Amino acid sequence: MKFEIGDKVLVLHSKEEGEVVEILNNKMVMVDVRGVKFPAYIDQLDFPYYKRFTEKKISSSPKPKKYIDQLPVEKKERIAKVTTGAWLTFLPVFGTDDFGDDVVETLKIHLVNNSQQAYRFTYGVSYLAKEGFELQNEIFVFQDFYLHDIPFENLNDSPVFEFDFSLLQPDKNKVPHYEHSLKLKPKQVFSKIEEIKQKGEATFSYKLFDQYPDKTEEEPIDVPYLHSAEYKMYEASKARQFLEPAKHEVDLHIEKLSENWRHLSNFEILTLQLQTMEKYIDLAVAHKQSSMIVIHGVGSGKLRDEIHELLRLKKEVKSFINQYDPRYGYGATEIFFQY
Repeated sequence: MKFEIGDKVLVLHSKEEGEVVEILNNKMVMVDVRGVKFPAYIDQLDFPYYKRFTEKKISSSPKPKKYIDQLPVEKKERIAKVTTGAWLTFLPVFGTDDFGDDVVETLKIHLVNNSQQAYRFTYGVSYLAKEGFELQNEIFVFQDFYLHDIPFENLNDSPVFEFDFSLLQPDKNKVPHYEHSLKLKPKQVFSKIEEIKQKGEATFSYKLFDQYPDKTEEEPIDVPYLHSAEYKMYEASKARQFLEPAKHEVDLHIEKLSENWRHLSNFEILTLQLQTMEKYIDLAVAHKQSSMIVIHGVGSGKLRDEIHELLRLKKEVKSFINQYDPRYGYGATEIFFQY
């Protein structure tokens, strides 16, 4: 390894001096330049001593004296910071396999705030078959925040990255909080990594939002008009008793949902099944039901996977499980709710 942690280095393309703060792999290091940390390839760096030596001007003649009123006023160059929103950035860390090929071992994940506002955030990542990770913290204006590493193999479990943002300094014109989720599929990440390798870049990113959303004014409800139009009005505390009953078992086989299902396309069938599932999940939550069973069958697994993806995004769902049951085999998922 050419460099070690603590070495002073020269960034060749910008001619800036920095310090090595972390060894990422045998080709890349993390560099700190005036408080800004970024990954760099080793061949883009050099030791700064030759530059320092060549910049020294040796002169035997004494320099003429200059008085304070003869010195020009120093002009400080202002670097404009571009507002591009909030991003989730991934840094692949490479290793070498038994055949000497470069392989990605882990992904370092950073939250990047390129905006004029500071945020408080809650972050979490969940998987199909692995335990997730949660974090609460704050991120300030034009800063990045290291979240954690994930093993590259975890991408096979369809990770979902979820954020809940709120302003550090509340603004009555902005929404109280903003939620965003990002699901990564292995094929997408593989293509991103190949793309940055071809471009000689170190990271790839996904945008979370351009600007923190404004609060939208809700139109007032014209209660007298609703009464005159003979709409039924209920007290909120008694609304539950007028809802359709919840079900403890929902069968999503298409012949149970539509008599004319043979005329539907595969997309229309899947859409109807998912809409039915969401309807009964909402009813279960409204009735404070503790659990529910969704029968989806085995088949190709497409419906099951879509159901599990939706369940991971619902905060009322505490957990769900798809295991063998003598009544359904592997064709049902049991859902547990939290309130």
